[in-house]
Amino acid sequence: MLGYEFDIKKVIETIKQFDAEVVGLQFPEGLKVHATKIARQIEDETGSTVIISADPCYGACDAADVDMKDVSDLLIHFGHTALPIEYDLPVIFVETKSDMDVKGALISAVELLGAYKRIGLVTTAQHLHLLPEMENFLEENGKEVVMKEGAGTQKGQILGCNFSAIKDLDADAFLYVGSGNFHTLGIKLFTDKPVVIADPYINEARDIDEFADRIMRIRFARIAKAMDAESFGIIVSSKKGQSRMELAKVLKKMIHKEKKEAFILIMDDVSPELLTPFMNIEVFIMTACPRIAIDDANMYKKPLLTPQELEIVLGKRDWEDYEMDEIEY
Repeated sequence: MLGYEFDIKKVIETIKQFDAEVVGLQFPEGLKVHATKIARQIEDETGSTVIISADPCYGACDAADVDMKDVSDLLIHFGHTALPIEYDLPVIFVETKSDMDVKGALISAVELLGAYKRIGLVTTAQHLHLLPEMENFLEENGKEVVMKEGAGTQKGQILGCNFSAIKDLDADAFLYVGSGNFHTLGIKLFTDKPVVIADPYINEARDIDEFADRIMRIRFARIAKAMDAESFGIIVSSKKGQSRMELAKVLKKMIHKEKKEAFILIMDDVSPELLTPFMNIEVFIMTACPRIAIDDANMYKKPLLTPQELEIVLGKRDWEDYEMDEIEY
């Protein structure tokens, strides 16, 4: 099992400062296995009663403050950094640091970056504490590292829904340290620059080009299938950090102007099962988490598009101007 630092000392000090009698705990899926151990320690050292959220957690956009507001005095949210969102009770975000060694993946990444000199460096919350180490390693290997803060993100931090830390960054190529392909796909589409993944979980590096080409072919196939649709379902999330009701209303008006039907559907956790009663609708538009339309598209029987892809369908945007969806905080 991967090791993580939870900074329980800080958590216990915070609980005591709030004089909280009941404390809510929330973890992303990969960290839930540590929940009972941490709850036991908190109760032993503070005398508080701990309530653990067992619902899925998809990020800082999905804090359990609404569920916890009537049953706890304080919510401790592990594994993510805070977003500029108003919560229904005090929420303390505890960044969970991975103790994984990233050097092996960085060595491979330097080889793939080749002659590119000026490198935009980004990673996710659990590796942010290693950015100085990553930067030093790259500079020792002849690279110039550039980073910046994003809107609602720390320096060098990228989210699955927010790519502001790489926009307008003067770089020859980008290096993402972490796992998965979604973040790097967004970097590629927003910058049109070479992108390399240094994946410490498998101790390898790879470029994103082949994956990006394959995903774009899939996306354009979805768009083409939606071209003749006459009815659209616009999905809105009730999660505070993902809710874009105003965008949904704009999209509904846009669709109506083309003499087509549009219905707004609001839900908490988006799933194919919840859309089963609405199979008379031909195309669905995702305004909740931007990753769902890309990562989970094959789970849905009808085309699931992003707002930008809808613009292409309706002739409001050119195919050549394809852009990833993101949530601006």
